[in-house]
Amino acid sequence: MKIVFGPVSSRRFGTSLGVDLSPAQKCCNFDCVYCELTAAKPVFAAIDPPSVEQVRAEVKTALAAHPHIDVITLTANGEPTLYPHLARLVRELNLIKGSSKTLILSNGSGALNPQICEALKELDIVKFSLDSAVQKTFARIDRAGAKTDVNELIGAMEKFRREFKGELVLEILVVAGLNDTAAEFRTLNDAVNKILPNRVDISTIDRPPAYPVKGVSTEVLKELASLITGAPCVIASAKYSGEKFELSKDELLELIKRRPQSENDAASSFSEGAKRNLDELLAQKKVKKINVAGVWFYKLV
Repeated sequence: MKIVFGPVSSRRFGTSLGVDLSPAQKCCNFDCVYCELTAAKPVFAAIDPPSVEQVRAEVKTALAAHPHIDVITLTANGEPTLYPHLARLVRELNLIKGSSKTLILSNGSGALNPQICEALKELDIVKFSLDSAVQKTFARIDRAGAKTDVNELIGAMEKFRREFKGELVLEILVVAGLNDTAAEFRTLNDAVNKILPNRVDISTIDRPPAYPVKGVSTEVLKELASLITGAPCVIASAKYSGEKFELSKDELLELIKRRPQSENDAASSFSEGAKRNLDELLAQKKVKKINVAGVWFYKLV
């Protein structure tokens, strides 16, 4: 059960070491239409999660091999705040992180749980998703397993922001035909003005989604971003550190399993040896290339 993957060049946070807190199978309380993992029925608890000791050991080994990591990213084959030992894990990672920062990529639902909020407060960076501030649209995009009132969620995020000493980032992912209107973004801006995050990232679908939905153009993203005035707003686009990562075939398979890699990802971040390994995986039909809206991605067969 491989827990740590990467490093990868995150388009939002620099050089990232990924930590998958549900490596056995997808565990998420949402079933977002744009998810780059396979569609799955929402669940409310992690299934067969790794122990804190297992996670700590893998992270410590990876940091020794890759000392120039910007962020240790708690993510998941789903939603990382479902991990049952989150508070203890964060404490342990803070002891070994060195100059790296700790980050979690969350759908934001944990803001509704006071115990989860206490664990999140010990991180350096928290990223919450908020794709709509309109209940009907929120339900259509994020497909929560239990009814979630988006206004209650916004209020919980606002409370968390007041108590959190680190950096809070909100991410809005735009889906064509669902939340890509000025009216949607004016309502989102009202929410941003309440929550007061350090930054708002606006992105769209750029990897194969779980459901047949589409992204929007950069021009549309720019127009929508102009409507967010409550916090610095950036349009998330691929950003590479310049470091070339030497990845074995097994490491490539683990990486691609969790995050399909574009041709540009490979060209910009993989060493020559890693590229040769990728070519061999293609020849062995363990990896395939697919075209998504004009961009080629590497995915598992």
